[in-house]
Amino acid sequence: MNADAQPASNSDGTAMLRRLESAANARDLEALVDCFADGYKNETPVHPARGFTGREQVRRNWEMIFAGVPDLHSVLTRAATSGDLVWSEWEMSGRRRDGQPHLIRGVVIFRVVDGRATWARFYLEPVDHSDRDADAAVRAAVGVSS
Repeated sequence: MNADAQPASNSDGTAMLRRLESAANARDLEALVDCFADGYKNETPVHPARGFTGREQVRRNWEMIFAGVPDLHSVLTRAATSGDLVWSEWEMSGRRRDGQPHLIRGVVIFRVVDGRATWARFYLEPVDHSDRDADAAVRAAVGVSS
């Protein structure tokens, strides 16, 4: 952490989330990228190869999202803070250019310093609309047949 950097207060972390939500809904790429620090590090534990460092990948990701889902609507459904960590639950919906519905839900845990995200653990995933119930999902996950 930079010696001059200040950990997020509860209001700083929540303010960053609101700026992020507002920028996503306004399709304001510059405002959205400004929510992230230069050396931002994204960890994606469920898909480790998708992790990255830097705001430029944030920019590229959101350019693709805005292009692919022109009517994207982002909702910050819940948030909680603990020191410089901000836990956030999101729902992002819209319609892709190919006409298919787009629905992603999940959690992102951010570290916020000086009003910008410096790090995140990212758990947003497309919603699975299959009719597979809990038993079938567990069987599939552990490789057990019915």
